Amino acid sequence: MRNSVIVEKLIAYVEKILRYCENVPYEAFVLDSKLVEACVFNLSQMGELANRVDEAFATAHPEVPWRSIYGLRNRIVHDYDGVNLQLIWEIIHDDLEPLRQTLLQIRSSV
Repeated sequence: MRNSVIVEKLIAYVEKILRYCENVPYEAFVLDSKLVEACVFNLSQMGELANRVDEAFATAHPEVPWRSIYGLRNRIVHDYDGVNLQLIWEIIHDDLEPLRQTLLQIRSSV
């Protein structure tokens, strides 16, 4: 898969998650199993994609935490019942918008 396609797909997953969680407080998030599953699924898909970028591309863009994104995918896939929803929430609210901005900058340069 071409790196530019991966970046496009990552942006789409991030935007979906952000849209799903817009104006949703943590207390409502943890009680909505469909919302949790949708977000966790999209995060795991992002991990799959992060693992498919060319090594040279990943090295050229160290501002993207490629290994961390893939590592989260592994944690989700191998221990779904043990997924820490507080951690997922923090990723959604603290990390996804900056990641989106970074990916948008990369998209404009490729």
